[in-house]
Amino acid sequence: MSKNSAQGTQGPSLSLNGEGVGIELPLKSGTVGPEVIDIRKLYAKTGKFTYDPAFTSTASCESKITYIDGDKGELLYRGYPIEQLAQNSDFMEVSYLLLNGELPTKEQKDKFMHDITYHTMVHEQLNHFFSGFRRDAHPMAIMVGVVGALAAFYHDSTDISDERQRIIASYRMIAKIPTIAAMAYKYSVGQPFSYPRNDLSYAGNFLHMMFSVPCETYKVSPTLERAMDMIFTLHADHEQNASTSTVRLAGSSGANPFACISAGCACLWGPAHGGANEAALKMLEEIGTPDRIPEYIERAKDKNDPFRLMGFGHRVYKNYDPRATVLRKTAHEVLNELNIKNPLFDVARELEKIALEDEYFVEKKLYPNVDFYSGIILSAMGFPTSMFTVLFAVARTVGWVAQWNEMISDPVQRIGRPRQLYTGATRRDYIPMDKR
Repeated sequence: MSKNSAQGTQGPSLSLNGEGVGIELPLKSGTVGPEVIDIRKLYAKTGKFTYDPAFTSTASCESKITYIDGDKGELLYRGYPIEQLAQNSDFMEVSYLLLNGELPTKEQKDKFMHDITYHTMVHEQLNHFFSGFRRDAHPMAIMVGVVGALAAFYHDSTDISDERQRIIASYRMIAKIPTIAAMAYKYSVGQPFSYPRNDLSYAGNFLHMMFSVPCETYKVSPTLERAMDMIFTLHADHEQNASTSTVRLAGSSGANPFACISAGCACLWGPAHGGANEAALKMLEEIGTPDRIPEYIERAKDKNDPFRLMGFGHRVYKNYDPRATVLRKTAHEVLNELNIKNPLFDVARELEKIALEDEYFVEKKLYPNVDFYSGIILSAMGFPTSMFTVLFAVARTVGWVAQWNEMISDPVQRIGRPRQLYTGATRRDYIPMDKR
């Protein structure tokens, strides 16, 4: 294979030669990042296709929303570094940015916040769905079911060919997901549902729906509200991860948006995806005290020991996770606000210090990721571990919706249909039972 700009081709290409095959494969360039090889005509011209388990070397779409540079530890939302957005913006502004491509003016943001706020209530009949679940049902199981059921209540926003309906469905999803998430929690602890309040921010309203009770007034802490908003911002989108790819794949069939987001929730539920912060917290609880850290560091280095340090390293980032830098400071603020002497945070800080200085972890670039701190923060705020993935889903819904809208509007998008490398039995004839 060789790269060239051969005469007669449109722009640069790669030549693929061998086994009687000669083909020019066009190269496509994004605004940033490596070039990609356009292989759409590979099978038609050669009778062969590529083998790429987990699609880690395959671009499944063209997107303008999020960019990650894992080597630099860089995450951009529509070109803006995540650190700048986390420090200077809020989740509603970031949501507008992801959906529309540009930061809003004050008037645009005010209208967007108003539209989202006045969609936060859910149909009253939806309340009856919760009584159909066992009291000990996992909140993510409830989320998958109830979010999918929204299509049965909002028929006026399921026509994906109508741009206006797509906008209404998008706003409804972003607005109602926190309400449904809080209802799932309230049901699990036997408390009455708390209706949303239009006078609160997106994050503040979610905290109110989660923790308020009828017998007393709930006052939203500005520090906790900001921390919740920041966690939402940091998790809003993350390129073509497993759940986002699931939303896009479901949407490629023409499925309604509520079904697509439900599919995203189901994928996020996997412990390798949305459950990583819960796993990190459980690991810190297992370690227990800072003096036991050296023992667990040695276990992590031992290839024969099944123990793994959770919250370190990332599938994409080969440098420090930029989101973890922001959350480290937020964790201190939350614990100081609540006046919690949390031994888990002491373990976390000491573990981070040792891991960042230990040659083994430095060489392998096993830096703390966003899950390392988010579990500590959420636990300190009073969220049970069963709700961690639900919170991830609340934040990621805006990214799913933005990606889904982009996919629907893409003129080259077709129904997803990956190929396979078949290794099963070749053709054989049926054998009657009495001759087997």
